[in-house]
Amino acid sequence: MQHTLTINRLSEIDKVAEEFLNLVRGSNLIAFYAPMGAGKTTFTTAICRALGVESDAVSSPTFAIVNEYRTSVGDSIFHFDFYRITRNSEAMDIGLFDYLDSGCLCLMEWPENIEELLPDETLKVYIKVLDNGVRELSWSD
Repeated sequence: MQHTLTINRLSEIDKVAEEFLNLVRGSNLIAFYAPMGAGKTTFTTAICRALGVESDAVSSPTFAIVNEYRTSVGDSIFHFDFYRITRNSEAMDIGLFDYLDSGCLCLMEWPENIEELLPDETLKVYIKVLDNGVRELSWSD
């Protein structure tokens, strides 16, 4: 089934993040495909906020590659940014499969850089920036 959510303005992002979480319930591996500046980290922050993570705790893991956050009930969320990854071995060196197999929510930016390593059950979410600045999220399940 094809799904689409629209973020018309930034003030709606928390509501859309909650709706997104309800629609993807049970998907722990979520990969966000979007161009630079499309809002991957901003949307990830909204998802984390909806799960009770302190907003100021969430940041882009561009240099660290992975950040760990804790939800309000103490569950781990792993936030990846594979932008700087140029070889699959680099992702393997950080223990990628340990994270992906943990059962914890894994939110991934720039997954196209490790495409061959993503498990089949990875939910692929595409963020498109429309001419008027509106963001459109789409995915199939």
